Amino acid sequence: MPKRFILASSSPYRLNLIKTLLPNVKSYAPDIDESILQGEPPQALVKRLAKTKAQAILQRVKPNNTIIIASDQVGVFNGEIITKAHTKDRAFSQLQSFSGQCVKFMTSLYLVDTESHHEFIDHAQFNVHFRDLSAQEILNYLAQEDVLNCAGSFKVEGLGISLFERLEGDDFNSLIGLPLIMLNNALINHFNINPLNSF
Repeated sequence: MPKRFILASSSPYRLNLIKTLLPNVKSYAPDIDESILQGEPPQALVKRLAKTKAQAILQRVKPNNTIIIASDQVGVFNGEIITKAHTKDRAFSQLQSFSGQCVKFMTSLYLVDTESHHEFIDHAQFNVHFRDLSAQEILNYLAQEDVLNCAGSFKVEGLGISLFERLEGDDFNSLIGLPLIMLNNALINHFNINPLNSF
């Protein structure tokens, strides 16, 4: 019997991404506490939260013959974790501070098989190099796109692309929220599942 797949996420962006690889995936909101532990490094944070999301679905939904997939993302600038702006003033300040600078995004990936309990966990890094942005450009951008609930105050899949000088990383999808190349390789190499053989 073929494996089923569950995405432990309420994000429509992650769901749209994963459906390109696993069109029959189901998604459930994990509803976990995403607070940062004191002194927790970004890599440890995103891995812990991804695993916690998957474990929450495992305990609540109790699926059989399923691989649960979870991910988390954090941005880092000047050694500090970037939070969601929530207000236009804070979004403006964030983007102004990023002008001409590089922001690092770390995106974790965690998979667990509900039968064998076999696990995979890793993270991908993607660097975003911002152009030198004028105050008016930032104001114009914020007037066009709702980014108050986005870490870093931009949407790379939208007009946010106009803010950048260049992007640096192995998988553009990881910047949107899910490293699809890593997911594909993990399924093939660690779970003996090839998405290309499931059609």
